[in-house]
Amino acid sequence: MKAFAITDVGKMRTTNQDFVFSSMDPVGNLPNLFIVADGMGGHKAGDLASRYTVESFINDVRNSEEENPISIIEAAIRTANEALMDKAMESVDYEGMGTTLVVATIVDHSLYIANVGDSRLYLVNNEIMQITRDHSLVEEMISLGELDKEKARVHAKKNIITKAIGAEVELIPDFFEVECSPGDIILMCSDGLSNMIEDKDIKNIINEGTELSDIAHRLIKVANNNGGKDNIAVVLIEPGFDEVNLC
Repeated sequence: MKAFAITDVGKMRTTNQDFVFSSMDPVGNLPNLFIVADGMGGHKAGDLASRYTVESFINDVRNSEEENPISIIEAAIRTANEALMDKAMESVDYEGMGTTLVVATIVDHSLYIANVGDSRLYLVNNEIMQITRDHSLVEEMISLGELDKEKARVHAKKNIITKAIGAEVELIPDFFEVECSPGDIILMCSDGLSNMIEDKDIKNIINEGTELSDIAHRLIKVANNNGGKDNIAVVLIEPGFDEVNLC
């Protein structure tokens, strides 16, 4: 297995509210763990929200006695959500803060994913497949047939999300389980990447690269060249399965 994680402030922001975590080593009872969080709120609150949520999530995973990866992740999301809501009550500067969260772990040949908000996880091989579903207003409009994906990319309300860590007590994340195949690359990212680069171009950049670090820096460079309107978070994972050990 190989992995690389990086964030970038982008071209338009002065602070970086994106936070990433990447561990190929066990974290508690999870054999590995990868996270992207995109904070929201005021000047201080967004940065704190993403970092505080990830740290709370990791701490809960480390202390969990559960064995099932979904159970571990679900409980940790619930704990992190409660912790952030409590933190928001400590100061008026923190009022309304929240964060997206996309989490992944690979167990044997299965990829387990949870997401809240509009940060994404893609599976890239010869094609690119968005595994997560955005919790956003424009995604709901697409589902209702009121908007197509091309118009959604430039919609005035495309940054309005409908679900976030810290925004509601009864938070229900989405969970996904997919099987990996030889040659797969997993991409986790904030909307600072996905809003700036079309999926087909993301696929081409990934497939044209060799080292994950080079691919990540190339993705960030292109996103910034296309406007860099937001912070950018990228986590790339190469599970490393060979042709004999099929998923």
